[in-house]
Formats: sequence, C-alpha cells, structure tokens
Amino acid sequence: MNATIDTLPPRAPVAPPHPTHTFKLLLRREYWEHKGGFFWAPLIAGLITLVFTVLGAIGASVFKARHANRIEMANADPDQIARVLGGAGDAALLGGLAITSIVLGFVVFFYALGSLYDDRKDRSVLFWKSLPVSDASTVASKAAWALILAPIVTVAIGLLLGLALWVVTALTTSINGLPGASGIFTHSHPLQVIGNVIAMVPLYALWALPAVGWLMLCSAAAPSKPFLWAVMIPVLGCALVSFSTLILGLQFDLGPLWYTVAYRGLLSVFPGTWAPKLDSVNTVHVQGPEDIGLLVNAGENWALAGTFDLWVGALIGAAMIFAAIRLRRWRDEG
Repeated sequence: MNATIDTLPPRAPVAPPHPTHTFKLLLRREYWEHKGGFFWAPLIAGLITLVFTVLGAIGASVFKARHANRIEMANADPDQIARVLGGAGDAALLGGLAITSIVLGFVVFFYALGSLYDDRKDRSVLFWKSLPVSDASTVASKAAWALILAPIVTVAIGLLLGLALWVVTALTTSINGLPGASGIFTHSHPLQVIGNVIAMVPLYALWALPAVGWLMLCSAAAPSKPFLWAVMIPVLGCALVSFSTLILGLQFDLGPLWYTVAYRGLLSVFPGTWAPKLDSVNTVHVQGPEDIGLLVNAGENWALAGTFDLWVGALIGAAMIFAAIRLRRWRDEG
C-alpha cells in the first residue's frame, strides 16, 4: 500500500509585537478600565454646570423683563461695557476649564492611589505578569494617563464646556439688548485662552509628578488601605510634629514641612496649584475684567520652569515611580 504524506511548509516565524504597539494597548486598557473617571466624570460635571448656567440665564432674562423699568443704563459707556463683556467671555471659557480641572484633580488622585494596589487586590496582577509585558511599561502607561492623557481629555472637555458657556453668555446679553453686547465676541480672546491652556499641559505634568509618584509608590507598597499610608500617616505625622513643637515651645518654622508633605506631596495633582509660586517670578496682575485672560498666560506660568521647586519635585516624583516599578516587579504577592 502506497501512502502519501503531506508535508506542510514551515511556518514563518512570528515577530514579537513592537514595544510601541504593546504600550498603545496598555494605554487603551487603562482608558477602558477607567473611562468613568477619565471621560464621564468631567463630562457629567460639565453638563450639570451648563444646565444650571442656562437656567440662570433664563432666570436673569425673566427678571430683566419684569423689572425693565427699574433697570437704567442710560449713562453706561458701550465701549466700557464691551470690554467688560469681553472679560466675561474669557471668564466663561476659564470657568469651564476650572470645573473640569477640579474633577481632574480628584480623578488623578484616586486613580494614582489605586493604580497598582487594585491589581494586587483582585489578583489580576498575576494575569498581567503572565503576559509578555514589562512592569516598566505597565507602570509607565498608568503614569502617562495620570500626568498627560487625562489632562488632555479634561482640557478638551473643559474647552468645549467653556465655549458653550461663552455662547450662552453671548446669547443672554444679546437677547436682553445690553449695550455693547457684541463685545463678548469682539473683545474676548478665545484663541489666546485656548492656546495658553494647551501650552500649560506639560507644566501640569511636571508639577504633579511628585504627588503622582508618591501615590503610585504607596499603591505599590501598601499591604492594604493605601489611602491610610499615602495620606493619613504623613498628614498626622506633620500634625504630631506641629503639636509637639507648640507644646515644647520650640520656634521651628514648620511651613516647609507642611508645604513639602501636604501641598507638593498630595495637592499638586490639582491644576493651577502652582499659582502661589508665581509671586516670586513676577507674575502679571489683573487690573480689570478685560485682563482676565492673562490669568492663564502661558509665558507667565512657564516662568515656574526657572524655579528649583519644580525640577527637584519632578526628579523626586520620577524616582518614586521608578521605585514603584521595582516594587511591582519584586513584591511577594503571597
């Protein structure tokens, strides 16, 4: 009996996935696992703000219609009103960004705090360690979302909200026949505000790096209850030192201690918390409503890059993220 043996051609070797492709998948995984915080939280906060703003505009229009005979603006200067309304337009844009920025601070804080602990808590870290994905890439993807991608998403939503508030303000002033109502278009600076805000995203990443690094380090190291390790123990420790100093009558300046531990170590996840440092780098001062847009002047804010505080904090934050990578790699999960 003759038998024929079919031989299949040898398979071509499969190339391993490129590191950049793997990193993109990790970023996508972080987004889908935390979409509620990264996308829905600022969006819902923005929609709630927009609804209340529209209701307030309707209420103001009804009030003006009922009391039109009591509201006199005969001596009002249309040019001055136009400048004020231009500032109001800038304030509307900044208001949208302010709302979403507050949400961003809370999202980044709790995301970084649970980023490495949650994997250990539900044991999914064992699954991810079984894949050809390095601990450095995993931790870096989480840090990238906390420091760069989440702020970008928040800025995009905040700008859309700000533009919506800007339009609502413009329609309200126009419908009510306010003199110089067109000033909200002619005297505001939307492109300048948008450009300045986008330019400050990298500044936020550098400023928030020590807080994000500390929270991720505690997330990787804490055996349980990372909030206790990251927040309560340092803050209570500072409070104990302050109380002891007061009781003993010592004349120590504890401001730097509180600044380092509580302000830079925890609260710098909130955008704009570097503003107090700008007093020492010749920041601008708002002289009137038309200068409101200068509050987010990128040049003035980036003067912070010339301070010792920013770069030392960034280096310490990067070192803590590196330590978190090492802890995730070698920690005994049993």
